[in-house]
Amino acid sequence: MFASLQSIYHRLLDSVDTKHHRFLYSQFNLSSRLTGLIGPRGAGKTTLLLQIIKQQFSAQSAFYFSADHIYFSNNTLYALVEELHLHEGINIFFIDEIHRYEHWNQELKNLYDGFPSIRIVFSGSSSLDIVNSGYDLSRRAKMYTLPGLSFREYLNFYCDQHIEAITYEDLMENHQAYDALLASIPKIKGHFQNYLKQGYYPFYEEDPIYYHEKLLTVIDKTIYEDIANFYHLKTENLQYFKKILYFLASIPPGNISIHNIAKNILLDDKTVANYLQQLKTTGLVQLIFSTGSGNTLLRRPDKVFISNTNLHYAITKNINHPIELGTTRELFFIQSLTGAGKTLYYSQIGDYQIENIIFEIGGKNKTMQQLKDQENSFLVKDDILVSRRREIPLILFGFLY
Repeated sequence: MFASLQSIYHRLLDSVDTKHHRFLYSQFNLSSRLTGLIGPRGAGKTTLLLQIIKQQFSAQSAFYFSADHIYFSNNTLYALVEELHLHEGINIFFIDEIHRYEHWNQELKNLYDGFPSIRIVFSGSSSLDIVNSGYDLSRRAKMYTLPGLSFREYLNFYCDQHIEAITYEDLMENHQAYDALLASIPKIKGHFQNYLKQGYYPFYEEDPIYYHEKLLTVIDKTIYEDIANFYHLKTENLQYFKKILYFLASIPPGNISIHNIAKNILLDDKTVANYLQQLKTTGLVQLIFSTGSGNTLLRRPDKVFISNTNLHYAITKNINHPIELGTTRELFFIQSLTGAGKTLYYSQIGDYQIENIIFEIGGKNKTMQQLKDQENSFLVKDDILVSRRREIPLILFGFLY
């Protein structure tokens, strides 16, 4: 059975494409003895790990395996790493899907404490909680999060562009300087519309015709495998997660509350609040809270969105519900900023607030009326490519990572 792990490792390594890299590739620092990579299903975590091995190590000096392989039904992860280190001299291990292994947290700690000369890189679900794992891994592990493709990455991967990322701070200070960038990209509006529907996940080109069907499969696997196993939920409870997602797709985010979700799917408010938090941690929804102090786990979200525009489009298409343009605009803004590591809050004045800046999202005919008394604010407009002093094209936020 070990031979199967070896064969899979070399087969995957031979087949991985290194033409394009996700933004995180250049930021991924392996100096730590324990490095973690989390993110939603389909974001490209496995490809990133294999690219790092292929381009930074020899195949013999490192070893990759997935912790959900049948080999681990009769063998421990600890024993495999120990054997390969002591007998083969391997010092760096790449462990995929570690959340599928029951005692991952304890065995990682034991390996970290017992073998000071090895390095371990592990990947897992967004729900992987090393802070509350009970084994104090949070002070040992350097953690990275991989979201789906940004619009910039989409253009680079599929449209033969070579565009560098824009920092949030530079965009706020110099957004008018990027008009020339937008003007230089052929058919940019068409590419943007395509990205909103089918550009967030790197596996789009594998089978474009069935892309949205694959996204529905991603949802099912996240619910019936990741959520079920990580939160130890009974099968009969899992149906409610999909009901929540389908309800979210059928109503504007501003009209959603925990109470009306609960009333619609016949659950109590507390259970729905817990389920929304679980959907958030596994990368299926976005929860937007008001500014203010306090633990967000104890507060109720002001807006709830399906996680990204591609998932939203796939679900609305599946239930034959029309797409709300306003929802798509706001969701693109949210996924772009959260992907860049920014925290957004709901604003009573505009739509959103990031740090001390207020943003109002709208179409090209939107006016500054709502923000006229707010100097530290911006109007973010869809369907424009030219900036003004306090107006930023929505599309530019897709270049933040």
